[in-house]
Amino acid sequence: MSEEFNLIAEMRDDQGKGASRRLRRQGMVPAVIYGAGRDPRNLMFDHNKVLRQLEDPSFYSSILNVKVGEKSRAAIVKDIQRHPSKKQIIHIDLQRIVEDEQIKMQIPIHYLGEEDAVGVKIGGGTVTKIMTELEISCLPKDLPEFLEVDISELELDQMLNVSDISLPEGVEISDIIKEQDQAIVSIQEIKEIIEEEIEDEDSESDGESEGSDQPEGESDSEAKDQSENKESSENESGADSEKSE
Repeated sequence: MSEEFNLIAEMRDDQGKGASRRLRRQGMVPAVIYGAGRDPRNLMFDHNKVLRQLEDPSFYSSILNVKVGEKSRAAIVKDIQRHPSKKQIIHIDLQRIVEDEQIKMQIPIHYLGEEDAVGVKIGGGTVTKIMTELEISCLPKDLPEFLEVDISELELDQMLNVSDISLPEGVEISDIIKEQDQAIVSIQEIKEIIEEEIEDEDSESDGESEGSDQPEGESDSEAKDQSENKESSENESGADSEKSE
């Protein structure tokens, strides 16, 4: 069971962009809660309190206890909108949950034994995390905070797939994800990457060197003008000699 977080909320009546901007100026975060066969409700939270809770990665995959006055409601995060350049939350979407109804969530994958993996320690490779989270479905009581994958025995040029994840009891993944069985992590040789970079740099260097041997366009034009001026001068000199004779 994942950690439980408490969120103190207030009801809000005003809607629209203007009302939301006013709330943000007052240090509040507009939010909405929906689901469980009930009408959506517009809420607001203290911005800084929520921001502090968001610093805990488990917040995103945990059951949230949303309190409005004397009433409490279990919910999960469905979406969080953030300001593109400021450390500010713009809006939060929450989904109510029911104890006997399954929920779908993206759960983070924690990889164990990265530094001690055979392909790293002996093979000299590097770990490539292809997937860092996975969508699961379960009852609220079975919701895991994260999924653990041990890669300590993973060798060089080997990979693990979704089917290699040991799911906790009561946790399932969709049939589509099972059928696709995508790779989630691999260990590859670092040397290949370095050699490719060196080859690219050498190619660029050769290109620049060849280019420097060729005279620039402006220089070509100047050389041509000088040659034409020289010919003209010689012709004029020859003509003067003929006249004097």
